[in-house]
Amino acid sequence: MCGIAGLFDTHSKRDFAPKLMERINNVQAHRGPDELGLHLEPGLAFGHRRLSVIDLSTGQQPLFNEDHSVAIVFNGEIYNYQALTTELKALGHVFRTRSDTEVIIHAWEAWGEACVQRLRGMFAFALWDRNQQTLFLARDRLGVKPMFYALLSDGSFIFGSELKVITAHPDFVRNIDPLAVEEYFALGYVADPRCIYTGAHKLAPAHTLTLRHGQGLPEPKPYWDVSFSLDNRISGEDAVHELRARLDESIRLRLMAEVPLGAFLSGGVDSSAVVATMASVSSTPVRTCAIGFDDPKFNESAFAQQVAERYHTDHHLEIVKSDDFDLIDTLARLYDEPFADSSAIPTYRVCQLARKHVTVALSGDGGDESFGGYRRYRLHAAEERARNLVPLGLRQPLFGTLGHLFPKLDWAPRMFRAKTTFQALALDSTQAYLHSVSVLRSDERESLYSSGFKRILAGYRAQEVFKHHAAKANTTDPLALVQYLDYKTWLVGDINTKVDRASMAHSLEVREPLMDHELIEWLATLPSELKIKGQEGKWLLKKAFEPSLPNDVLYRPKMGFSVPLAKWLRGPLRERLQQAVLGPQLEATGYFNQETLQTMVRQHLSGQRDHSAPLWTLLMFDAFLRQAAERPEAL
Repeated sequence: MCGIAGLFDTHSKRDFAPKLMERINNVQAHRGPDELGLHLEPGLAFGHRRLSVIDLSTGQQPLFNEDHSVAIVFNGEIYNYQALTTELKALGHVFRTRSDTEVIIHAWEAWGEACVQRLRGMFAFALWDRNQQTLFLARDRLGVKPMFYALLSDGSFIFGSELKVITAHPDFVRNIDPLAVEEYFALGYVADPRCIYTGAHKLAPAHTLTLRHGQGLPEPKPYWDVSFSLDNRISGEDAVHELRARLDESIRLRLMAEVPLGAFLSGGVDSSAVVATMASVSSTPVRTCAIGFDDPKFNESAFAQQVAERYHTDHHLEIVKSDDFDLIDTLARLYDEPFADSSAIPTYRVCQLARKHVTVALSGDGGDESFGGYRRYRLHAAEERARNLVPLGLRQPLFGTLGHLFPKLDWAPRMFRAKTTFQALALDSTQAYLHSVSVLRSDERESLYSSGFKRILAGYRAQEVFKHHAAKANTTDPLALVQYLDYKTWLVGDINTKVDRASMAHSLEVREPLMDHELIEWLATLPSELKIKGQEGKWLLKKAFEPSLPNDVLYRPKMGFSVPLAKWLRGPLRERLQQAVLGPQLEATGYFNQETLQTMVRQHLSGQRDHSAPLWTLLMFDAFLRQAAERPEAL
């Protein structure tokens, strides 16, 4: 696992300053503390920060082919590299290392841009072919590994593993994109491929980008998508056996390492299934890491302990205090963009713990999205059945009016909180799902924004992100549609972003066996009834692991990796909340209705309403603005 960076002259072949390349590369030194690599030639500069995991002695980067006409900087792991090595050697390619990086070079020589179709793993790389005068960038299918890029005013193309690589360049202009602000306050993150700054972009998952001197910046090209065919007629029993076999293979592939390797163990179904499988295929005890909270409402460590004892793992547990909120500014610096998922705090802590014992950790990320684990999936399916009973022309005025008139009862039992449901029933399926996952829903954002900012948005709403992806989903199945939307938005923008930044802050590599693209392709062929049965989510995964995991790990209510936000904001963060949300920095942006901000703070602090999620989102936006104000020094 590493950090990559580079510069490319799209106009001609000028020389880049070595000091500039070294500086933009070193701002991500935390991603690769083991080695530094640079390569400069006319019109091109590559930088690499290495975290050594495979081929410790000869895997340095940038890496070249035999005649040095092809160079690569690569971040990630190619899990099928040994099979590809055998295939490429049969085609006459000569290998000088044992690294998975060299496989990509020879795959490019053999198959060109189609090489990405052959790679199984998590990756972001840039490859320079001098003979073809081509710079080729690629990102893995599910966006596990990041890639940022920008075209500067002088024609320089800059890329890197983190946005801070781009902003470290003195010629990059940090103009905030108002459309990104709208996406952030709807989703809690800025959705790919947009960035918080107008001049920067994320290379979207499963996309490539090919550049040549004198040809400007082309559009990225997709090379893969998941298809929810739902046409596999396999029985439930056979699906259970095949799932176990596929998980065994996915996890075996991810156990290769020349450094200490372990797993996160939260006590939930996904991480427990990963640990149980690791134990079944490993000849030595699995190292497991877990954190707990001193507040029992948020503490799952007892369930993690059950799994650890069952499989005799080398288990490490740390208890985090329930007032562990001192990471706000640290997180703002790590993420470079506003990022509102408060579970970034425990994620940071578990990565910090894991790095004390291992260099590589397997996680259970992706399980909820692939197996149908989120409660919102079941609620969406129920709402969809209701929507199908009443034509949209009748639903919109009927439920829209009820949603407007019904009070917002945060304090009431869930069965009496009908406002959100009424609002959702007035919408189409895609809009309704966005409504259910939004930090601030459309009407709440309408109240939050100033009239001036709404004019700047010119009618743009975050629902455009969901509409764009829904048009490509090619399914009318309610569960399949929202799974597809989550693959394209939530999984990439929130989960993978959170884990990548938190883990690489500690020079820890995290591997996600439940995001193996071949496993996901197979799961997408299964009917939705094998994922959700009645009110039971993850039915197939739970059935598959009934012989291997305790019943209360499999079938207890989902707890999640959360923190006591409402309590923090009324207690120890009260002063910071008031200073940030009602302070001069947010006001100076001109984005917000000051009366709305004052009302939200007053209602939350008095206990009248729970505004913890939107207030935390505002707090993190303020923290982002603080770090964004730091400018790079001129060379």
